[in-house]
Amino acid sequence: MLGAKSCIALLKACKSMDQLKQIYAQVFRVGLEQSKNVLDKLIVFCIDPSFGDLQYAERIIDFADSRTLLVYNLLIKAFAKEGSLKKSVFLFHRLREEGLWPDNFTYPFVFKAVGRLKAVWEGLGLHGHVMKTGMSLDPYVHNSLLDMYGLLGRVDCMRMMFDEMPEKDVISWNVMISCYVRCGMCENAVHMFHKMLSEGRLCPDEATVVSTLSACTSLKMLELGVEIHHYINENLNPTLIMRNALLDMYAKCGNLSAARRIFDEMPVKNVICWTSMITGYINLSKIDEARELFDQSPSKDLVLWTAMINGYVQFNCFDDALSLFNCMQIERIRPDKFTVVALLTGCSQVGALDQGKWIHGYIEDNMIKIDAIVGTALIDMYAKCGCIEVALDIFHSLQQKDTASWTSIICGLAINGRSEEAIELFNEMRRVGFKPDDITFIGVLSACSHGGLVDEGRQYFSLMEPYRIDPKLEHYGCLVDILGRGGLLDEAEELIKIVAGGNAHVAVPLYGALLSACRVHRNVSMGERMARCLMEMETGDSSVHTLLANIYASYDRWGDVMRVRRKMKDLRVRKVPGCSLIEVDGIIHEFLVGDPSHPKMDDICSLLYKLVDILTGSQVLDDTCLLGY
Repeated sequence: MLGAKSCIALLKACKSMDQLKQIYAQVFRVGLEQSKNVLDKLIVFCIDPSFGDLQYAERIIDFADSRTLLVYNLLIKAFAKEGSLKKSVFLFHRLREEGLWPDNFTYPFVFKAVGRLKAVWEGLGLHGHVMKTGMSLDPYVHNSLLDMYGLLGRVDCMRMMFDEMPEKDVISWNVMISCYVRCGMCENAVHMFHKMLSEGRLCPDEATVVSTLSACTSLKMLELGVEIHHYINENLNPTLIMRNALLDMYAKCGNLSAARRIFDEMPVKNVICWTSMITGYINLSKIDEARELFDQSPSKDLVLWTAMINGYVQFNCFDDALSLFNCMQIERIRPDKFTVVALLTGCSQVGALDQGKWIHGYIEDNMIKIDAIVGTALIDMYAKCGCIEVALDIFHSLQQKDTASWTSIICGLAINGRSEEAIELFNEMRRVGFKPDDITFIGVLSACSHGGLVDEGRQYFSLMEPYRIDPKLEHYGCLVDILGRGGLLDEAEELIKIVAGGNAHVAVPLYGALLSACRVHRNVSMGERMARCLMEMETGDSSVHTLLANIYASYDRWGDVMRVRRKMKDLRVRKVPGCSLIEVDGIIHEFLVGDPSHPKMDDICSLLYKLVDILTGSQVLDDTCLLGY
């Protein structure tokens, strides 16, 4: 007859879940399912991430009359690692109901599950429980509690617990530093690192330096990053994780030469370091170097492909981004929502409606979920390509909306001249409980500007204060534009004086907006005054001279127009040529003012002549006018 030792021997030789199920059937047949040793071995096999089955493990313990703490600890850990966080918490409560006492191996994974679930009250209850049992004195449990409060975002509780610890080990410091970084409180993380060094009892380890380097990266603290680099070289054996953290820090702090040196000296490279190096080149506008390194990468994952595609989009190289996306498909790399969002952003930039529709179809055909992130990108693309009704349909069909999706449709309505609808949606957004951000206010202020709604513009500008949003240059620019379009030029000028003071960086765009209003309202005297102010700031901005020349032209003051143009020539201020993009059969065509190099220039001019004939009836413009000279 099959005994417990024989069952355990069979389980040790077991290679698959099918074999385990057969063994368990025999175990059940001979009545050994209640054997604690056999049960432990069955569960150990079932939780193996390579071939196990957690649901089957649950069924096994359900049939057992009694279960050991070891079994519960194994299952709580396995479910937490798998992401079944509620199941981990449920099993914790179940073991307590069965009269078992959790130990220092039980709590850490339960704390992590509670933290990730953001279950604050559950966490407070668990904290009270460990205080009663005395388990809070265990360093392993105490450090896990710190981590739980960090995951819950309760950094005040976390810091209080840390300060009250009689003995702190390296893990305690590491938990504090990493939690501060995770919560975006990088200054606190750096302060904690310095405090650890000043106490002098403990030496930073790999986890310490990696977390602190992450804080340095966020704060652009290159000097501290260099000090940590020296510490690693002198006191630690640099691992791949540490090298990656250093590479990322140098790249994001703008020291590409140091980043490349670390990259080239790496004995082993993984896709993370390739991605960091390529992203570093992209962030410093070295798109060709980024592509060269991308092509050299021996293995490319989804993140790396998306980073390169996003880089091309960032620098308006949409054709290259689309070509790379096609290569990605050939390599059978399945895109995620971030890949398609990058492509949709590119479509928005160049007005590529046909390509945007194709990507939309690709999203639906490949069952990529249209969540708030993808939905926002689609709304933005359709709105900027002039299909505002489609953008509205997508917005209303979104099951989950966030601030970004509301902002996108409000801005889309504003740029399409649907001011009243934009304002209506802004008010609805607030009614349903979404908090507008600074971009949302730019959208609603733009709507007021396009609609000539001066009083509403003032009202919404004032509304930023209750939301604790400090007005930025863009908001003041919108307000100046609102006042200017409403003919309140003197009020707009006073606003600029208050806001800008003597700061040219602030004054130039605001005076530029007012100068445009002077042209619309044909206020030559103020236009001249604004132009003088801007010229005294020596901005070198051709638009100032161009606007002033246009104001003079509106009054047929051609002598003044020529004087402004001569001054532009003397100062070597050159007008930045305008650029137009059109999409024909999915191909983007770019036209630059003053550029006669287009391969079909003769055909274009011929067609333009015909159009001019049709529009004017008799007048025909010469080549010079057509080419923008």
